[in-house]
Amino acid sequence: MKIDVFEKNVQLPNHEWKYENKPEIKFDITDTTAAYNISITLRHTEAYEYRNIWLFVSTKQPGDTTYQKARIELPLQNAEGKWLSATGMDDIWEHRIKLFENIKFKRSGTYSIQLEQNMRDNPLKHVMNAGVRIEKVN
Repeated sequence: MKIDVFEKNVQLPNHEWKYENKPEIKFDITDTTAAYNISITLRHTEAYEYRNIWLFVSTKQPGDTTYQKARIELPLQNAEGKWLSATGMDDIWEHRIKLFENIKFKRSGTYSIQLEQNMRDNPLKHVMNAGVRIEKVN
């Protein structure tokens, strides 16, 4: 059976995301004719203090030796304080926020995405997990 979804989340020690903690997610792409959606996944407690999170997202394609780095803002709450694109259980919230939609990979092989928090706080408290989800578009 072929699975068309890949997801990997990295647990952050003590629910604190330090600048030097840069989770790296590696995944293999074999079908370069298909389109994919790529999402960032975050899990935090209700005590998370901000309505957003700034990240450096670095990507590396097969055969490359360096990362391409971009700074992005992910909104987590609306103006009324409601968590966006999130599911919750007790005081834990999980977000799945689309980073890329309907993209095609040019090369087959192992890709890498590295996540680095870029907020003012170091460590950024109450963040439990960070990761990546890749879904094949049918």
